[in-house]
Amino acid sequence: MEMTDISDSDLLAQFARNGSEPAFAELVDRHLALVHSTAQRHTANPQHAQDIAQAVFIILARKAGTLGHKTILAAWLYQAARLTAANFRRSEARRIRREQAAFMESTLTQTAPDSVWHELAPQLDEAISHLGTTDRDALVLRYFQNKSLSEVGAALGVEERAAQKRVARAVEKLRAFFVKRGVLTSTAVLTAMISAHSVQAAPAALAKTITAAAITKGVAVNGSTTALIKAGLKATAWTKMKLVMVIGLGVLFAAATTAITVNEIQQQKTYPWQVKIYDRRVLEQAPPQVRILPAKHSLVGGGWGISNGKIMGLGMPVKHVIQAAYAPTYGTKQISRITATTELPAGRYDMIASLSAGNALALQEEVARKFGLRAKLETRATDVLLLTVKSLNAPGLKPGTQSGSNYSNQRGKLQISGADMGSLRLYLDEYFQIPVMDRTGLTGNFDVAATWDEPVGGHNPDALKEALINQLGLELVPGREPVEMLVVEKVK
Repeated sequence: MEMTDISDSDLLAQFARNGSEPAFAELVDRHLALVHSTAQRHTANPQHAQDIAQAVFIILARKAGTLGHKTILAAWLYQAARLTAANFRRSEARRIRREQAAFMESTLTQTAPDSVWHELAPQLDEAISHLGTTDRDALVLRYFQNKSLSEVGAALGVEERAAQKRVARAVEKLRAFFVKRGVLTSTAVLTAMISAHSVQAAPAALAKTITAAAITKGVAVNGSTTALIKAGLKATAWTKMKLVMVIGLGVLFAAATTAITVNEIQQQKTYPWQVKIYDRRVLEQAPPQVRILPAKHSLVGGGWGISNGKIMGLGMPVKHVIQAAYAPTYGTKQISRITATTELPAGRYDMIASLSAGNALALQEEVARKFGLRAKLETRATDVLLLTVKSLNAPGLKPGTQSGSNYSNQRGKLQISGADMGSLRLYLDEYFQIPVMDRTGLTGNFDVAATWDEPVGGHNPDALKEALINQLGLELVPGREPVEMLVVEKVK
């Protein structure tokens, strides 16, 4: 059996029995990102975060034989990392205050990170420390480990529905904690931020260093790490402990710097859902997360779609990402009508919002964080094209012959099967880059087939208009009307 197929508890038992290095190395690989990210939030220092991560796994190696079979290792490691890092931070508080002035001056020259995560990150671990053990375990499994609700339930020994309630209750308690401290956010945004930012990739070589040190139970580590181990062992022995979190302005700015580092790491990482072509099954199976990343595969769009409220798109320009965030129901009147008061960023992106609820709102917040853009619906008088009937019984427009729509377009060729006129309108909107208003009065589903001459890499609007008349019996007539559209603006 492969190591990847063995449970955490069985791997830990193997290590406790015979000191199996492969078993412990697998545990480090599975959970290093969680431990390192927790330490990073507390310290805002890569070297300190690595020292704390090393100390935590050495503690695990020393205590491996004492952990029960029912221990949820991810939650135990999170708690150990939090307590060890908190001890470290208290010892560093005085030094941070001395360097505060110089640190503030240098930090002010850096790019401001996401405002929501900037407020959440310094207090996240304190907020989680106020949860009961079961609530904390559920939260770590769901959002730090990206486990499904059925997997959370299995780990907690409850049904999936009970696990869902437990997770929702834990998130609401977190939200209430932040509200009391002046951080106003919805549960959807809160879970989106935790999913997207709380666990990030650790340095590539760190796992081997930690495994080697842990196997020897920390015999050869330096003095600072030894002190961390002693403090961590003492902290993890306390079953009930309240920490006084000393969060000065210097630490707040340090958390901002950490967020910048996390964002840089995020840009380089790819994920299993970044496939070549949109697949509903991939979206439905994706763990809870909200991300917008540079397109992984090519500059050609791989499509986008919605399933059970979740949203995913591949190879999309920023305009389409915004449309998906603000008009997630395909075919709504405003989805293809968008105007920007500022230049939109270039490039193509993969996006996903796969939370249990609130995906559109969470995706809007991610657009604001990543691109500094927000959109709102406004009605504006603008130039339009009115789609009208020129003649009946055209060869390229026939009643639909199948249930369910199918859409395909290539250079100079368009085919739409089993869809209403809204699908054609959307295509024309995008092609002519001007709002198209359906004035045909045609109802029901249709099969559409049209071809026209079109140069490579370019458009031929006149040829398409002629094809509409001759092949579909439809005509585009210029006009000017009030149109409800998305207006994109810079975040103020």
